[in-house]
Amino acid sequence: MNTADPHTLTGAYVLDALEPDERTAVERHLADCVSCTQEVREFSETVTRLGLAVAAPPSPALRDAVMHRIATVRQEGPSTVKSGSGRGGHVRPRWRPVSNWALAACFAAAVALGGVAVSQYEQAEDARQQAQQARLTNDAVGAVLAAADARVATAPLRGGAVGTVVVSASRNQAVFAASGMPAPPGGKVYQLWYNDGGGKMRSAGLMDTGTPATATLLDGPVNAASGMGVTVEPAGGSTHPTSAPVALLAFPTA
Repeated sequence: MNTADPHTLTGAYVLDALEPDERTAVERHLADCVSCTQEVREFSETVTRLGLAVAAPPSPALRDAVMHRIATVRQEGPSTVKSGSGRGGHVRPRWRPVSNWALAACFAAAVALGGVAVSQYEQAEDARQQAQQARLTNDAVGAVLAAADARVATAPLRGGAVGTVVVSASRNQAVFAASGMPAPPGGKVYQLWYNDGGGKMRSAGLMDTGTPATATLLDGPVNAASGMGVTVEPAGGSTHPTSAPVALLAFPTA
């Protein structure tokens, strides 16, 4: 039985990353907790702003991919049960639960519309597993986005891409998302950096290019950093930038 404190699940609740029993528990809790209700409202507004900032039109291949996948999934017909007794009983249909793939596809579509993308729609059957893994970081990302002092800045990047950064001074953390960035060259990764001034760049982790437009929590505290950058580095990342930045963003001010 899940014993997680509903107070700690508001971020995952807004991102629709809870199991059904957890979601039910949070909704019951919200009926009596004013502070959590306010937190959910603020978190939802921030997630919406971030989603709009990095929103991108769906690929023309999306419909074809989904329709092709549906065509390969065998549908289960309704089973029947008799009601009544004896020869006078009649047969009525009893529908079986929706297939796991269909549930996963619906989940993937909902997340994409919300701006927190599960982009691998061609492998929608893995959406549940991805969501469970994402929950490990969703709460941290959600706490930054929902912070009362969260500040948002958006800037155009190379090639028509758009970058968005959200900074919370009270949490001393930052979240970055990009829309339209091409995949890095083979054997390379995008690495995030804090700009500490004076030409000093501090590693803030690697960007997950497998899920474009997904919010990434920068590793480490913001401290006195005035902005951030993105460079192309060898697989695994580097201890210091080895290439010119492909993106530079100044952190928003109060």
